[in-house]
Amino acid sequence: MSARVSPLREPWVDGGKTLARITEDVCAPLERGPAPSWYWGLGASLTALLIGKIVVVHQIWTGIGTWGLNKTVGWSWDITNFVFWVGIGHAGTLISAILFLFRQKWRTSINRAAEAMTIFAVMCAGLFPLIHMGRPWLAYWVFPYPNELGPLWVNFRSPLLWDVFAISTYFIISATFWYVGLWPDLATVRDRSQGLRKKIFGVLSLGWDGSHRSWSRYETMYLLLAGLATPLVFSVHTIVSFDFATSVIPGWHTTIFPPYFVCGAIFSGFAMVMTLMIIARKVMRFEEYITLRHIDAMCKITLLTSMIVALAYGTELFMAWYSGNPYEQFAFLNRIYGPYRAGYALMVFCNVLVPQALWFKAVRRNPLWVFPISILINVGMWLERFVIITVSLHRDYLPSSWTMYYPTYVEIGTFLGSFGLFFTCFFLFCRFLPMIACSEVKAISTFAQENRETPRG
Repeated sequence: MSARVSPLREPWVDGGKTLARITEDVCAPLERGPAPSWYWGLGASLTALLIGKIVVVHQIWTGIGTWGLNKTVGWSWDITNFVFWVGIGHAGTLISAILFLFRQKWRTSINRAAEAMTIFAVMCAGLFPLIHMGRPWLAYWVFPYPNELGPLWVNFRSPLLWDVFAISTYFIISATFWYVGLWPDLATVRDRSQGLRKKIFGVLSLGWDGSHRSWSRYETMYLLLAGLATPLVFSVHTIVSFDFATSVIPGWHTTIFPPYFVCGAIFSGFAMVMTLMIIARKVMRFEEYITLRHIDAMCKITLLTSMIVALAYGTELFMAWYSGNPYEQFAFLNRIYGPYRAGYALMVFCNVLVPQALWFKAVRRNPLWVFPISILINVGMWLERFVIITVSLHRDYLPSSWTMYYPTYVEIGTFLGSFGLFFTCFFLFCRFLPMIACSEVKAISTFAQENRETPRG
């Protein structure tokens, strides 16, 4: 009997690209002039960034009394946006580090942009607690170091201090991981450039020569950084959840928060990656590298994390009922039936119902469907943080303390400015650095597999 030959699987890189063609395609956006759409996008993001800069200067000069906070709602849009942006940054490290350790080939076309997205999102997240301090020029006080303040030290038992260490470590490791992965491609751009551009990329590539010794040490270092970054994916948002879980406020004091926050962060992070990749593959003409198969794989992870988030929502409601605690029960009834009920309903719609469309392959393979779904997921995840923080606070134990929260133009402008910062950085990254990991894509290309090559550089 003859053995059955299984059909070839759909390739991760379309078009049967040669190794030289891959280099040409990846370097083309850096070497040719940007498209008009790039200028329009950069102009819009710079406008949003300028608006954010104006309102941030105003609120630092005047004080955070310009926000809509009050004696009952001491946290709202500031911490909501902080948690939202930290969550956005999770998918980048997940795609880069964890999928690398599991040798998932589909990560190679999107990991570079996802890593950059992580760095930019953490930068945006750091703005909000910095402004919330009221005196951001004294932000260095949160670090424990020998100083003239004598016995005045930080509280090591506070989850807010744990945030400082976790997020700063996460940012440093993510930036290092991203930069190390750029070395081979920076050297490729260096060798294709002339004049000042060649000198700049020569400095950035740190003398990369593509030798076997360089590759051996690079791969060892990259593996070690992936191993360091992997636990940070789980630890960072776990520690962020401790800001709430260690309190005694109804709706916060629960042990489900660490895994709930981690899955929610991966959920929102992958939604943002899909949003950016669908735009980038069209604008940068990378349809043959960021294929429908990549979008399909990201949709499957998004669907999985959506179901975990839905389970967390149900578990919260069940435990509030089962606990018999009237304050806990009221907190969740207030979310469903209270004055902010529209936000809770929209949160459930965006995070639970909308992703169910991803069960269908025809939807997962259609960017025109995936793009609005990814945007709705991020709307829902922002509302989730708002519901957890603001809706839990605005009804205190004493009815005399009950109040409503309304954001001011300063808070709205600051949030808009954070998007301006994020997209400005991303547009500049796409224009001046290789958006796709050229050397990694070569390793999984059909040409390399057929010729059994191990491409370098």
